[in-house]
Amino acid sequence: MPHFEEPSQGHEPDGQQKIITTGDAACAAWLSRPDVKLVLAVTPHRQGLSRILDCLPAIEADYRVQVVFSVPETGYQWAGMQDRLRELGVLRMPWRQAVETSFDLVLATCSWGIDEITSPLALMSHGATGVRSRIAHETEEHNYMPEKLMRGGEVIPARLMLANDDEVLAVAKSCARALPAAVIAGDPCFDRMSASSPYKELYREALGAAHGQRIVFAVSSWSPHSLCGSDPQFLTRLADELAGTDNLVVASLHPFWWDAHGRRQILAWLGHARERGLVLLPPDEGWRAAAVAADVVLSDHGSAGRYAAALGVRTMMSVRSLVDVRPGSSADLLSRFATPLDHDQPLRPQVEWALAAAVDPRHAELAARITGRPGQSLSIHRREYYGLLGVSEPVHDVPVSPVPLPKPLW
Repeated sequence: MPHFEEPSQGHEPDGQQKIITTGDAACAAWLSRPDVKLVLAVTPHRQGLSRILDCLPAIEADYRVQVVFSVPETGYQWAGMQDRLRELGVLRMPWRQAVETSFDLVLATCSWGIDEITSPLALMSHGATGVRSRIAHETEEHNYMPEKLMRGGEVIPARLMLANDDEVLAVAKSCARALPAAVIAGDPCFDRMSASSPYKELYREALGAAHGQRIVFAVSSWSPHSLCGSDPQFLTRLADELAGTDNLVVASLHPFWWDAHGRRQILAWLGHARERGLVLLPPDEGWRAAAVAADVVLSDHGSAGRYAAALGVRTMMSVRSLVDVRPGSSADLLSRFATPLDHDQPLRPQVEWALAAAVDPRHAELAARITGRPGQSLSIHRREYYGLLGVSEPVHDVPVSPVPLPKPLW
């Protein structure tokens, strides 16, 4: 679609211009397909964008649909979001225009900005379940509180896409008026990782692993209690102790690290570790492929470690993150069977111990906590999206794609 700018308005602060939409009668003559259904993807941060991208294959190839993206001005403004959208080549809409535009469907992964949206909204989690794993700085147990789901006396989401039956119970307890919108939709990220298992060797090759090398994958969430937040030298120590002939050491940091500190600073902090052989992944993609390919994953309370463990990958959990784990959460379950990772002890013996241990069968219980509809998530999302769009669902199946090959920051 071409861009359109009203002479009196000028440019938006981030350089965006007002864009033509199917509802803009004054500019409809410029459109080659003026009769498409208009879908808004609300993308406040990179992890939310990742979840949206997992779900978009359900609708975006349909000639009857046009998807536009917007970064809400409610909540934190993370550096790098607009740049990431530019890289993806998506059509971006200024937030002020988005809240004034009538959409046929809105997709969102958190509550930021949704109280300004009046179009039919499908709300989903952007991590492993909507039940919070962390205690710090959070006053609620999950994302299903009335202040997040209600606008006055109105339920905001037309569809509340939940991971499992337990989340339905959480909604019933905290915001019963939202129950009619609840749909058990599983987890599209976990489904993609599961579908990626047959390609483990391809992921290993893309990461640079030689034949017979073990992949030791360290993935840190954010917060001062995370794997690297509690131990800034952790990745350097890990590379010093383990990188070499027998092991390929791979690392990924939560997107908030990159957007809060900047790419140049992250690369500077990890300069020595990379010189020692650490393979660093970019913030937007790569961690899922690395988790599938790994022989052991070193993590904390974050979603990435839970996804890996749920797949049956041997997992170590930082003991320093336990102070931040919410009792009863899926992170709490992981802490009960993951090999403890003690930052105050040499790392190599601990990793060797974890590699020698049998895979704990409780990984299946964790998988059930992450998704109540394994392998079905994208199909469920598509059904609900088309129901809100008010058009017939395509007759062909919607494939679950494996995650892309990782592209390390060499």
